[in-house]
Amino acid sequence: MNTPIVSTTQLSFQYPNSAPIEFPDIYIEKGQHTLLLGDSGSGKTTLLNILGGLSRPETGQVNIYGQNLSLLSTSKLDQFRSQYIGFIFQEAHLLKNLTLVENIKLAQSLSGKKVDVSTIELILKQLQLDQKSNAYPNELSRGQLQRAAIARSIINKPALLIADEPTAALDDNNTHRVLELLLSIAETAGSTLLITTHDKRIKEQFSKMYLLK
Repeated sequence: MNTPIVSTTQLSFQYPNSAPIEFPDIYIEKGQHTLLLGDSGSGKTTLLNILGGLSRPETGQVNIYGQNLSLLSTSKLDQFRSQYIGFIFQEAHLLKNLTLVENIKLAQSLSGKKVDVSTIELILKQLQLDQKSNAYPNELSRGQLQRAAIARSIINKPALLIADEPTAALDDNNTHRVLELLLSIAETAGSTLLITTHDKRIKEQFSKMYLLK
């Protein structure tokens, strides 16, 4: 039996002075691209942070690629995350004083891997950013920043690629374009895609989804 990319049991999370949020058990196999659907306030981003090891759950267990995240120290968790999990946030969060290619090289070196310039160049070309490799973040358009965030997130070929509301505020044409790009990139990198969204337009592209209420 193959090791699932994601499996969770009895997860809950509690913010101060609030009722606990309980989440459905999740089981995602390799290549099983999945949606986390829910309205604003349903806990999508909270769950994403738990699955990515950015937050610790109140109860329950998260296994990513067979690793129980709660058993890892903070430093080991940071290292595991950089090797196996890629994040695409709504904002690119690139370091402003580094060029695009330097940002991606940093992501490679932080994971403990040797910087591979040829792979970086290939990904930038695939994302039509090869002419911008020496540009700084403030010299990139919003669309270029979005693609730069994707490039950085996949450079280490993560087992799990998490995208938080990647189609928010996009029109239909650009929503379709970004979605096709994410699916294509995930396929190339051998990553399993997990998207949190309240965007009902993209439901037909996915056979597996979880609804948060």
